[in-house]
Amino acid sequence: MTSRCAVRIFLFITLPLAWSACSPSVTEHEVTPAKNGEYVILLHGLARSPQSMEPLAQALQEEGYGTCNTGYPSTKRTVPELSGTSLREAVAKCRQLGARKIHFIGHSMGAMLARYHLVVEPPKEAGRLIQLAPPNQGSEVVDNLVDRPIFKAVNGPAGSTLGTDPRSLAAKLPALTHETLIIAGRRSVNPINSLMIPGPDDGKVSVENTKATGMKRHIVLACSHPVIMKKRRTIEECIRFLQGG
Repeated sequence: MTSRCAVRIFLFITLPLAWSACSPSVTEHEVTPAKNGEYVILLHGLARSPQSMEPLAQALQEEGYGTCNTGYPSTKRTVPELSGTSLREAVAKCRQLGARKIHFIGHSMGAMLARYHLVVEPPKEAGRLIQLAPPNQGSEVVDNLVDRPIFKAVNGPAGSTLGTDPRSLAAKLPALTHETLIIAGRRSVNPINSLMIPGPDDGKVSVENTKATGMKRHIVLACSHPVIMKKRRTIEECIRFLQGG
């Protein structure tokens, strides 16, 4: 393989993570009041933006939930830093509006951020957790690319901790501490990434590696990693779970 070809392949793998040019450089919260006293904090994925979670936020609002759609600098800070700043602020926003219960829905890295926060700083109002395409056991894509300077430049310090090795974020987290629904995808639009991943996958993480000890439900849908949060079935399952299903 020529060096030019290798570069093209590598860019094909990494650049989709940065296509969202509006990914926040600072924390921002879009808060809508609840009708039922329950709030949902939504956390987008790596190098994405709150817009990716907006269809889900709107559907939740129609069901009476308040939403805090949080944009955070996913490529600039570590997960512990984001937990102690962006997520702490989101919880405070919900409390200011009288939240009696606070749920969390995160996509990809956002799912891991929510899980981490519920371990180190669980709100007394914490309800349920929904993880969409989470690398709960890490991603082999990160394992294969993390040592490349361009990967670290694009994905930042948090993205570099999403592998499967013992030093990864996933390896350091205990079993799930709250009732959790995990929704995984099994359709990939990135065949190069999928070559690195054993078994069915969504182009970023295997179905198997989305699982976590202590999960209440695990659902597999025929969709890919970048769009799983926008799918009608995903939205329906999220609402059903929050309502007690």
